[in-house]
Amino acid sequence: MALNASRDIPFNKLVLSQSNVRRVKAGLSIEELARDIERRGLLQSLNVRPVLDGEGTETGTYEVPAGGRRFRALELLVKQKKLTKTAPVPCVVREAGSAILAEDDSLAENVQRVALHPLDQFRAFRDMLEKGMSEEEIAAAFFVVPAVVKQRLRLMTVSDKLLEIYEQDGMKLEQLMAFSISDDPARQEQVWEIVSQSHNREPYLIRRMLTEKTVRASDRRVRFVGLDAYLAAGGTVMRDLFEADDGGWLQDPTLLDRLVMEKLAAAAEDIRAEGWKWVETALSFPWGHTRHLAEIDGVPVVLLEEEAARLTALHSEQETIEAEYAQADEFPEDVDIRLGEIEQAIEALEERPVSFDPADMVRAGAFVSLDTDGTLLVERGFVLPEDMSAEPEDGHDESEGYDDAVVHHGTGDDVEEIGTEDTFDKEPEEEDGLKPLSDRLLTELTAWRTLALRDAFASNPHIALTELLHTLVRDLYWQVSGADCLEAYVREISLPVHSPDMPGSLPAHALRQRNEGWKHDLPEDEDALWRWIDGLDDTSRLALLAHCLSFGINALHESSHGPSLARSVRERLARADRLATALTLDLVEAGWQPTVENYLGRVTKARILEAVREARGSEAAERIAHLKKNDMAQAAERLLEGAGWLPEALRTKGLSAQMKTDEVPDYLADGPAAVAAE
Repeated sequence: MALNASRDIPFNKLVLSQSNVRRVKAGLSIEELARDIERRGLLQSLNVRPVLDGEGTETGTYEVPAGGRRFRALELLVKQKKLTKTAPVPCVVREAGSAILAEDDSLAENVQRVALHPLDQFRAFRDMLEKGMSEEEIAAAFFVVPAVVKQRLRLMTVSDKLLEIYEQDGMKLEQLMAFSISDDPARQEQVWEIVSQSHNREPYLIRRMLTEKTVRASDRRVRFVGLDAYLAAGGTVMRDLFEADDGGWLQDPTLLDRLVMEKLAAAAEDIRAEGWKWVETALSFPWGHTRHLAEIDGVPVVLLEEEAARLTALHSEQETIEAEYAQADEFPEDVDIRLGEIEQAIEALEERPVSFDPADMVRAGAFVSLDTDGTLLVERGFVLPEDMSAEPEDGHDESEGYDDAVVHHGTGDDVEEIGTEDTFDKEPEEEDGLKPLSDRLLTELTAWRTLALRDAFASNPHIALTELLHTLVRDLYWQVSGADCLEAYVREISLPVHSPDMPGSLPAHALRQRNEGWKHDLPEDEDALWRWIDGLDDTSRLALLAHCLSFGINALHESSHGPSLARSVRERLARADRLATALTLDLVEAGWQPTVENYLGRVTKARILEAVREARGSEAAERIAHLKKNDMAQAAERLLEGAGWLPEALRTKGLSAQMKTDEVPDYLADGPAAVAAE
């Protein structure tokens, strides 16, 4: 064969061919290509053919069927006076009258071209950087923003072993991007070893596993210390260049905690300077830490005249705005922002600081800790038991009550002491003092209180829901011992026996994410928890309730011994079926897929064939019927992939039948006769 000759042809002798197959102009980026040609010159010749006149004679002009985008870029450079009209252009010349059509050449140039593998691009960027080009220069050379170059270079920090797996199509680009969040090759490989054995290899799971020992930049400790202070102390931050990461992850929790405690200690010194006897500092105190302490009374600082006037003006403005938009579905954005500013200003004015008597402060103290929003939390005015006044002001015991009143009943030695109405009404002897109430009387009184409390509780769903959630959250997160005012609880049902793919499944991830989200938002003491739940909107309260209750769902099959236990298991599973139907639970959508490991390798050959027959028809089942058990299971796994098949125990009534109708081909759904006919 002979290759087509190449030659330089003046630009003004070239014209764009009508045989060029590229007609769509969107996304051609002629300007960028022109700037690139201006910088580095033309890297690829044009493919041209002589233009013939009516008699078949060459006219000296050449048409360009392949290379139209380059031609337009050169044309733009000529218009911009950056290239002369007669500048020689390298061209590969196809002879006149060739049997190869011009459209054939144009199509082949675009179709036969293979795009550069992303890994080759990443490596090229790295090589250019190592040879002296900056990230900004690389970005400018390829007309991308520097962030794109940073992303590409970041991918080269992934383990060489994982890059090789990606190069061989063993990993998706999105997964490789997820691994770039860490710069620890050993940990990257460890995580891949784990996820590669699971059906769930989603990027979010990889990111979560790589950041499990770090602290989010949105954590309250980081907000308290400040990210700049952490970095200045030598801390490092793990960033995700491919997705929003809310500031990244701090890799040195020990350093962060030290900075937090140092800042808390400095704040404690300022609080101590106010005149308190003691100041105790901690990252957080356990709930009820002030329960055994007395409190001294403080007086709210009175509003100044100008503050009172401003508060009145803010309330007036708030009422005016709300009245103006009373009929509107929602506030305009600027109005909504202004209302938020007004509410914050009102809150700052109405929540007045408290002043204490210096005489009381010398025997009291304060607790300094970190609030849930990352601000300093100072609890002032608490008195330790040993600092409490030993003598009551009125000279009497602080507690008051009555002894059991008794009257003798009977004769001689046979005497019974019983309470009487007369003795209950009598005042106790003065010398006896005011003693605590008897257990019997306290029981009677609190029984009354309990009955009234039940009635009030039942009449107020908002408070009832708050108390229920409060109890459930305490049980689930803190395992607080002791009796509750409301005896309601959820017993978390453990799942110690499960298939290897379950921990990495979509439902498991969703539950973990939901749990971590609520856990992150929870306050850290009981009193604050009650107020926090009470302040939630109804949607959030119901969501939290559903989350807490979900830990008690039990749809497990258990081997039963005896009719009573067997009946109990049947009833539980029947209720679980009803719940699944109400929720339209779809295990296929949840990510369950039959594999050798989780089902097919652990059932009989007959079960395997039944699964294939149900999902793919009798013909498919017959094709693997002669195989040995292990080979049959592996073949069935491939056949069932994407079929949406579920074993009976995982099917939801009313859902599986619909799935078969919608997803299985008609000739399979109709049974063996239809298969034979097909």
